Amino acid sequence: MTSLDNYSLLWILAGFFTFSYLIISKTRAPYGRHSKSGWGPMISNSWGWFWMELPALIVMPIVSIYNNSVSSFAFLLITIWVIHYFNRVVIFPLRIKTKNKKMPLSIALSAFFFNLINGVINGLYVRLYSAHLDLNTYNVYIGLILFVLGMYINISSDNKLISLRKKSKGYKIPNGGLFKYISCPNHFGEIIEWFGYALIALSIPALSFALWTFFNLCPRSINHHHWYNENFENYPKKRKAVIPYIL
Repeated sequence: MTSLDNYSLLWILAGFFTFSYLIISKTRAPYGRHSKSGWGPMISNSWGWFWMELPALIVMPIVSIYNNSVSSFAFLLITIWVIHYFNRVVIFPLRIKTKNKKMPLSIALSAFFFNLINGVINGLYVRLYSAHLDLNTYNVYIGLILFVLGMYINISSDNKLISLRKKSKGYKIPNGGLFKYISCPNHFGEIIEWFGYALIALSIPALSFALWTFFNLCPRSINHHHWYNENFENYPKKRKAVIPYIL
């Protein structure tokens, strides 16, 4: 086991403790529909999204390729990483209809440093350990299918939510697609994406990010699910939060 693996395991442990705290305390991160004062200075929601996701888009590719020859395996990992984060950093903030909404600067900063650490860890893995790996393996094919499927679920679900905001200033109950089964298929799709990425890489650094994605988005989805039930009397009772039929 490498020193990078050891650091990644510590990062997973930190994620587990964060997850446990969020679940036990039922803390709702105060942005989006849960936005509230008392968390310090506020900034534009769109700019917050941009800055807190930006380190992942920039840091991982730079660390991976700086003064380093890029293998086909590394190129695949970098490419799908950049595709995901270009959507999150550039396209998504331009599309969300949150003109006057704000988020706490503290939330944006915490996400900024998370993405910075995650980008460094996964960039170092690509740089140091991916050159000899073979693209022609089952785990790569299956992982890539999962990544593409997860991205499709994520983006198509975001599209439904954005279309609802176009039709109304307030929140509405989303329907269609995986919304029939869960309140947050956009989060479910992103979780699938990064477990697909981890399957391609078969590395502890990639697994750390997949687990952190779950640790972060699972409590967020549960909070959204409870919010829907609190605010809509006719909210579908059989709908789960983030994993169909389970959670």
